[in-house]
Amino acid sequence: MVVTGGGKSSCAAAATASTSGGTVAGYSGDQLVNAAAIMNAGSARGVNVQGQTLAVMTAMGESALRNIDYGDLAGPDSRGLFQQRDTWGTLAQRLNPTVSAGFFFERLVKVPNWETLTPTAAAHAVQINADPDHYTPYYAPAGAVVAALVGGDSACAASAVGGTAQQLAAALVAKIDAGNITGIAPDHLKEIRWIAAGEVHANCGINLAILQVITIAVSTFGSVGISDINRLCTNQYLGNPDSSHWANGGGHAVDFYSLDRTPTTGADTNAIKLLKTLLPLMPEGSATGQVQCRAQAGTSLELAGVRQFEDTCNHVHVQVDPAFTGSLKAGA
Repeated sequence: MVVTGGGKSSCAAAATASTSGGTVAGYSGDQLVNAAAIMNAGSARGVNVQGQTLAVMTAMGESALRNIDYGDLAGPDSRGLFQQRDTWGTLAQRLNPTVSAGFFFERLVKVPNWETLTPTAAAHAVQINADPDHYTPYYAPAGAVVAALVGGDSACAASAVGGTAQQLAAALVAKIDAGNITGIAPDHLKEIRWIAAGEVHANCGINLAILQVITIAVSTFGSVGISDINRLCTNQYLGNPDSSHWANGGGHAVDFYSLDRTPTTGADTNAIKLLKTLLPLMPEGSATGQVQCRAQAGTSLELAGVRQFEDTCNHVHVQVDPAFTGSLKAGA
């Protein structure tokens, strides 16, 4: 079964199912249920994990993720998770977690370049809080809650990667132009641009599965840095004729040097999250690097069916077999 473009409902169900029991970053019970409702509302509107995290962060700062039925001195008519005033909607709408979250997302996506703003600036543009830095302390807890509720859910990741290579590349170009995908010299992002434009450049293609991997990574973290894709295109032969960057026309591997604007070692929390999300989706013959980096950090991963090998500890390497021409697997 190949990945399709549907699946938003399966992501929502996964988030809701994860709220039973436990505490995450000091939040529990109905607070986690409300966070899941916010995430589900974002997923239903096609808002990525970055936007969902912003919304959870905002609700933490406004109501501690409690659906409160009172306001404060600054806004006596404020109600609900987001403390929305009566100009936002009816009382019943503002006290409905799904509807109120929908109101937030409707305004968020209209904020110019919201994905490249600092989290608190993006939230402030929607909420117009008296203190534009009010939400800053809540960003890290929101990320922890969102990660726990998604749980590296591969079905959610799979739902984001339907479409042809050109369609995926076009969506990635929009992320590049918004600053959510960055690169270094030599420029590998041009390979994505060429595919999006329908241009064929010799030895500069990218495997469909690798385009899907990049899509999942940027959807998961909001921003990624890419150092290598098709080394045959950029004439970066490093002595290994079997490298998935180089073999069979190249473009069968991707190296991420940063995740969520944070450098990665292949063994850090973001790297582990990425690998746990991707690996159930990877086809037979896939591999990832940095195994010794994880061992040195006291971390290991059981990756059934995915080979692990040693690689430098300044990126996360993900590859498929150079002979593979299909799609990632569908989420379980």
